[in-house]
Amino acid sequence: MQKRHLDKDLYFQEQCITTTKYMIPYIQDVVPVNRETVVLEVGCGEGGNLLPFCRMGCRCVGIDLARTRIDYGKSKLPFDNVTLICKDIHDVDPGDLPAFDLIFSRDVLEHLHEQERFAGFIKKFLKPTGVIFFAFPPWYMPFGGHQQGIKHRLLSRLPFYHVLPTPLYVMMLRAGGVPEDYIAALLEIKQTGISIRRFKKIINARGYHVLKETYWLVNPNYETKFHLTPRKLRALCRIPGLREFLTTCYYCIVRPG
Repeated sequence: MQKRHLDKDLYFQEQCITTTKYMIPYIQDVVPVNRETVVLEVGCGEGGNLLPFCRMGCRCVGIDLARTRIDYGKSKLPFDNVTLICKDIHDVDPGDLPAFDLIFSRDVLEHLHEQERFAGFIKKFLKPTGVIFFAFPPWYMPFGGHQQGIKHRLLSRLPFYHVLPTPLYVMMLRAGGVPEDYIAALLEIKQTGISIRRFKKIINARGYHVLKETYWLVNPNYETKFHLTPRKLRALCRIPGLREFLTTCYYCIVRPG
């Protein structure tokens, strides 16, 4: 397990840096982000992704299920232009919030059980000209099972074994001394992990069209985590199937249409 999995301040700063350097410029290539922009983050956690938007003067709302994360975020975001809400997004009435120019969900989609419902529901919070930005690690990428958080030197660094059949996967985890509650958490991710192919099927079914997409061979967030230079997947490697295993992060901006 890496220090960043235990240090909330470090994780908060990592989110802020990546959002400032990569995510916001990526979005600005499609729509403006400025003081007039109204932003919603679904699954905001501690709010590290929202900090750069707050500093830009955007009106921001963050929603997350975890009370401890929301409380921490409130201590880190002392701005008048941000509201943090502890709630399931599906329990929020769109009429209780302003219509949003930008909704984003970063490293959240792969944890949701009702991905189809979520994709259909959040469009209700958008302005007619609004867009949604998704970023997630595809399930079949080397660490799509989030096994990097395991407290075991080998199992935390071993790629791809999360795609093994469940009995073999559990056998490996137990052999490595992984606690049963952590195994249960990893198995939940095995249930909810999402491939690029499945994501595209969902957004097509929910009436979105893609405005921009990028397949990252080296996730932009790896720059702050591991000092690696972000790299996009070359065209030859973006073959459906192959790209599922090589893409460590997928960026996509969509609009209902």
